[in-house]
Amino acid sequence: MDGIVLLKEDHKRVEKLFKRFEKAGANAHAEKRKIADQVIEELTTHTWIEEEIFYPAAREAAPDTKDHVLESVEEHHVVLWMLSELKGLDTADERFDAKMTVLMENVRHHVEEEEQEWFPDVRKTMGRNRLTELGEQMESAKKEAPSEPLAVPSAER
Repeated sequence: MDGIVLLKEDHKRVEKLFKRFEKAGANAHAEKRKIADQVIEELTTHTWIEEEIFYPAAREAAPDTKDHVLESVEEHHVVLWMLSELKGLDTADERFDAKMTVLMENVRHHVEEEEQEWFPDVRKTMGRNRLTELGEQMESAKKEAPSEPLAVPSAER
């Protein structure tokens, strides 16, 4: 699978979880916890493979995307801290839904920028063979990704 396709598949999986969360009732605490835990797992893995494999390769192949990469890493920083806070927050806490809503807004903005503004340029520059190679690397690396959001490099910056 090509690397950009893999990342877009991740985006779709997370968006489905967001929609499930939005449809869950106000008192569906157990369901919200389950969804939030899946979101934490998916986004932690996703940000890690982007930062460890995709972003460095994209930056090397298309140096003019440097600003997009730097902005994306900063967006990851915010998202990872929110994930770490959600991880330990009781779903009955009055801040839980608000925090999840802000997370969803941030992630949706990030995805839109990547998919609309950045990925098309990277695809043109890298070509199919390199993107397929990256996709295989990222898929394999998912097994090595940390489970703790704050273990992703951009969380420290």
